[in-house]
Amino acid sequence: MLKVIEHPIIKIKLTKMRDKESSHSIFRTRLNEIASLMLYEILRDYKSKSKKVITPLNQEYNGFDYDKEIVFVPILRAGLGMVDGLLNLIREAKVGHIGLYRDEKTHKPHSYFYKMPEVAKDSYIFIIDPMLATGNSAVDAIKKIQKDGFNNISLVCLVGCNEGVQNVEKSFGKDFKIYLASLDERLNDQKYIEPGLGDAGDRIFGTK
Repeated sequence: MLKVIEHPIIKIKLTKMRDKESSHSIFRTRLNEIASLMLYEILRDYKSKSKKVITPLNQEYNGFDYDKEIVFVPILRAGLGMVDGLLNLIREAKVGHIGLYRDEKTHKPHSYFYKMPEVAKDSYIFIIDPMLATGNSAVDAIKKIQKDGFNNISLVCLVGCNEGVQNVEKSFGKDFKIYLASLDERLNDQKYIEPGLGDAGDRIFGTK
């Protein structure tokens, strides 16, 4: 299930990120801001549980609490650029990590690190990566988490294209939840999204 989260503020911030003249600090800041805005919309239908508290006036209040653990799992290294923005919204969330790098010739992902927190297998797992290009890294990350027994997994990316979306849907079905801020036009010969953002990892961390 693909959902493109469209909002005027997201579009404005994303335009600033697309500008090649924007510094890595601007790119990183806007990325975190958009991540927060996306998560706010993604969790609109989150089912909370009841919680009673006592107010400063010593009144009992029937309020709300998180029903299940929320875990953000960035695909290293670019996914790290979204984590602060997500945690700013939900401080209680836990963070896992998946280390993958892309072979520049074959464009296939290679795994080098995997670490998940000890949480219930039905926790909300959000795999995080700014770009959904070929979708190979996303598919590999999802398979690893599924193999670990988790069954409530979503993919959150900033910018994607049809090839990546179709790859994920082919592997996990059209009901698998994919969230984007923008669905871009195409992949070029180097498997970069166009018009895209460039290399998100380099632009986040100021490397080349």
